[in-house]
Amino acid sequence: MNKVMLIGNVGKEPEVRYVDQGQAVARLVLATTERGYTLQNGTQVPDRTEWHTVLMWRKLAEIAERYVHKGDKLYIEGRIHYATYDDKQGRRQHYTEIWADNMEMLTPRQAATTAVPSATTAAPSATTATQAGNATGADTSEALPF
Repeated sequence: MNKVMLIGNVGKEPEVRYVDQGQAVARLVLATTERGYTLQNGTQVPDRTEWHTVLMWRKLAEIAERYVHKGDKLYIEGRIHYATYDDKQGRRQHYTEIWADNMEMLTPRQAATTAVPSATTAAPSATTATQAGNATGADTSEALPF
């Protein structure tokens, strides 16, 4: 099973492009932090922040484009994707991405600043979005709250 669940803060505004017949693709960076702690012998272990590249497609990407901003706290559910490419010098480069299937916005919004209709929220302070398809193009349509 390839499943990832992340809670973190958006590091910069999502980058959205439209490809193949207007299909939206969003890329964002998400920072997750493991809090530091003190060992029994008194040694301090500092906070550790990891940066994750998250890709979203179709409706989920459109929702991210419209509602997700730098600093927002998100819950992302998806899968890990590893890939490689050869750079200009011919060296093989490896990278890791999270392909998002689901997103929940955890940052509370004021009713006046959010254009999301109240009937679409899953909880008073959380908005849920599910991707309408997957990266392979297979249609796994579900009812979207938007």
